[in-house]
Amino acid sequence: MLVDDRPDLQVLMLERHADVVFGGGMWVFPGGRVDDTDDPQDFQRFAIHRDDAEASALMNLPRGGLSYYIAAIREAFEEAGILLAVDQQTGATVDLSDGRFDQHRDDVNDSNRAFIEIMEEENLLLDVGQMHYIARWITPEGPPRRYDTRFFITRIPDNQVPRQDDGELVRARWLRPDDILRMSDTEEIVMMTPTIRMVRQLAKFSSTDDVIASAEQNLPDERARVNENREILLPGEPGYPQADETIENGWVRLRP
Repeated sequence: MLVDDRPDLQVLMLERHADVVFGGGMWVFPGGRVDDTDDPQDFQRFAIHRDDAEASALMNLPRGGLSYYIAAIREAFEEAGILLAVDQQTGATVDLSDGRFDQHRDDVNDSNRAFIEIMEEENLLLDVGQMHYIARWITPEGPPRRYDTRFFITRIPDNQVPRQDDGELVRARWLRPDDILRMSDTEEIVMMTPTIRMVRQLAKFSSTDDVIASAEQNLPDERARVNENREILLPGEPGYPQADETIENGWVRLRP
C-alpha cells in the first residue's frame, strides 16, 4: 500500500488488465509473490534499517522474513515504478527520472535481469525500514487455489511518480479511502475482499503521518471476526468484541 497526502490521505490503486488469469479487471495494490531470487542472504548487504532477524521477528517467523520485504519493494518497482532505494554514497532517495530506470524496470518485468543486479549496477541500497508489515489474509478453504497474502505499507518517496506497467496493469490512480469504498459499493470498481478490508482500515486515518505512526508501532495482530449477520468486522468496529474470531483468516495490526 503506497500512501501520500495529496493533500489529504490517498492510496495508490492499480487496475489489472481484464485478460490476466488472476483478478482480471480488479483494482489492487502493487504486489505479487515472493520469488526465489528474493533471498535474504543475497539481499542483506543491500538492505538498510532492517535485517532478516528483525524482519522475521516482526512477522512472527523463525527466519526468512526479509524476503517478504524485498518482494514488496521489488513488486512496487515492477508494477508501479516506485523504488524504495537510496544512493550508497549520498544516502539520497533514488531519482527515477533518468530513462535508464525505465529499461531496468522492463528488464526485471520481462525476467531478463534479476532485481539484485540493478542494485549492484546503480550502487543502491534498499530502505527496508520504510516498508511496514501491517496485515495477513488467507483465502477461505474450498477453492482449489488459495492465497496467503501479507500486506505492507509505505509513504511514497517525494521525488517519484507512480506509473502502471501498461501490461498486467492498465491504470494507476490516487484515491481517497472513502471514495474507494463508495466506488466499490456502487460497483464502479471491483476489488478482492482483503483489499476492501485494508481500505476500510485506512479510512480510519486522516493523514499519512498518522498511518505511518501506527504502522511503526507494530501493534499486536488482531484477528478479523464475523458477527451474527456474517459480516466481517475489524478491530475498533461496532460489535467486534462480541463477534466470532474462529471463522475469518485475517489478522491486522494497523489501527488508529
